[in-house]
Amino acid sequence: MKRILYFVLLASLALFVVACEQQEVEPETIEVIKEVEVTKLVEVEKEVEKEVVVTKEVIVEVPQELVTLRILYHAASPGVDEPVLSELIDQFELDNPDIDVIVDYVGREVLDQSLPLQLESGEGPDMARLLIPSGFAFREFFLDLRPYVADSAYWDENLGVPNKFFSGGTDALYGYNIDTTITGPYINRTLWEQAGVPVPSDSSDQVTWEEWAEAATQVKEAVGIPHALVMDPSGHRFAGPAISKGANYFDDEGYPALVGDEGFKDMLTLLVDWHETGVMPLDIWSGAEGQSLDAAGEFINGNSPFYMSGSWQVSRFEQEIGDAFDWEVVPNPCGDGGCTGMPGGGFMVAFAHTEHPEEVARLMDFLVSVEAYGEWAGRTLLIPQHAGLAEIGVEFQTTTENGAEALNVWLASEVSPVAQNLVSSPYGGTIFGKTKPRIVQAVAGELTIDEAIERMQQDIEDAHQ
Repeated sequence: MKRILYFVLLASLALFVVACEQQEVEPETIEVIKEVEVTKLVEVEKEVEKEVVVTKEVIVEVPQELVTLRILYHAASPGVDEPVLSELIDQFELDNPDIDVIVDYVGREVLDQSLPLQLESGEGPDMARLLIPSGFAFREFFLDLRPYVADSAYWDENLGVPNKFFSGGTDALYGYNIDTTITGPYINRTLWEQAGVPVPSDSSDQVTWEEWAEAATQVKEAVGIPHALVMDPSGHRFAGPAISKGANYFDDEGYPALVGDEGFKDMLTLLVDWHETGVMPLDIWSGAEGQSLDAAGEFINGNSPFYMSGSWQVSRFEQEIGDAFDWEVVPNPCGDGGCTGMPGGGFMVAFAHTEHPEEVARLMDFLVSVEAYGEWAGRTLLIPQHAGLAEIGVEFQTTTENGAEALNVWLASEVSPVAQNLVSSPYGGTIFGKTKPRIVQAVAGELTIDEAIERMQQDIEDAHQ
């Protein structure tokens, strides 16, 4: 009898252990109400429909223990790509109810000032959109996703070329090129036509900066607008024109060498002269903090016939200009160094300090899928870097003929080897960051051109000691 009782107790204990183990692998779930944004058609007039974004509530079953991922995101085209990313994240969360993704939308200063301190202390977000090339400074903190993604061969086949660039030629898989940009100029063709001034690029594919400035000044005077040329106040935006004027930026050993770079000095001299003579407004490059003019805004408002910026402005112009006037992209001006823009863009990376590498990889796999990446590129009008999408094409959701034509020009833009070298150099981010403040001082008359260049050189050397 005791022996029978012993086996009964033993069997009961075994069933209890099995039950506990099953509880551990199958956690209880709870139902939660989640708000998501969806696009639907509504009738605005008889037989006319319009797409609108609405918020609806859905009930999803989620584990009691959620994994939370944070993304630090600096927008490529403010007001445009943030809502698209948010909707894609909503899609991902519905299919992955065990993951909660929080996106922190931040300004450039957070990437430059706060993020480095967080990473040095082993903290910070799980993922981030970093800028090219300044983000390379954080490469030691990146997570190699190769052991975690579902199919690394897919990544190598479709995203391998840009990833080799970002990984420094290693086999590591750090993330993907979420958007590619290139700098170049826009014109307000309506203003040119109103002024009766021929657009220089209509008759020549080798128009110099000086020729553009002279013609744009004629437009300014003929129609009575404030500016002839406007340019984003940025060391990156300045670089394309400088290289076109013959700047090399580096010595034969690959080290930054601005002192003695005649092409760089020529472009800086031209920029200072344009501000002194009223071709360009002082309040864009040297305006007081928080009070400087927005170069894009001046173009949007019809205050300049020529604007030097880049491909990321297309979506903004479609929204804010629409068909108010005819705008278009024209080829980069030329000089002794050719006719080049500067490449750039963003790179979505994961950080090694994350406590959830598998979940991060799951999100990354979703974002680089043909469906998600294609929707991202098509709606943001940002140029993707994905071999599969390049083969099947992206359906860019442009709303104007101007926007569609502009994207075709950007896709055909050429980049000089000097520009490629600058953006891929480990010094590239420092050069862009350190040249702008000294350019501003030269434009404002606080430094001579030679003094400004000498200070730039010293600033770069100090940053890399």
